[in-house]
Amino acid sequence: MAELGQLKVGVLGGTGPQGRGLALRWAKAGIAVVLGSRAAERAESAAAELREQAGVAHVSGLDNAGCAADADIVLVAVPWEGHRELLESLRDQLVGKIVIDCVNPLGFDKQGPFALAVEEGSAAQQAERVLPESRVTAAFHHVSAVLLADLSVAEVDIDVLVLGDDREATDTVRALADAIPGARGVYGGRLRNAHQVEALTANLIAINRRYKSHAGLRITDV
Repeated sequence: MAELGQLKVGVLGGTGPQGRGLALRWAKAGIAVVLGSRAAERAESAAAELREQAGVAHVSGLDNAGCAADADIVLVAVPWEGHRELLESLRDQLVGKIVIDCVNPLGFDKQGPFALAVEEGSAAQQAERVLPESRVTAAFHHVSAVLLADLSVAEVDIDVLVLGDDREATDTVRALADAIPGARGVYGGRLRNAHQVEALTANLIAINRRYKSHAGLRITDV
């Protein structure tokens, strides 16, 4: 946590449920956070709400380009439909930085959620292709936004699978997972294995719908 306390985490999609929930938990843990949105005013409005909710001052809001430039580590929590276009527009701001992709390419029909085919193999691999000078990882795909947003839930009971090809980067992202009370970061393999992690979200959504729950994953014997 001493090292994380010196870093600022940017959240692209910080006004959406997943990004906002993770930002809240990190802010509460003492980590500086900057929210990104297409409109800086919207990002700052969300940041003001998080400052009040977490009782901290170290949350700010900027437009996406400002967020990417200002942060040391950047979480990508945007809708799949705009994933490639946004990252292409921020390539220069993200050079050399750890990028955490938590996007799940999913479709929905009358039978429920299902994984979409991605040309590059996964959203994370698409990010890696678009951002060749960034340190791309994949993580936080399965954390319930509802539980993250509810600070009365003292501990979020989940393991966060972290994938990537850069050992130092995945260790840093695992530490970010560990900073959330109850959560644990677990190395889940190379980035080429991100597809099945992203796709598993469809199964968890189906579980949650059937059992009215906020199911997550726990890895045994580790």
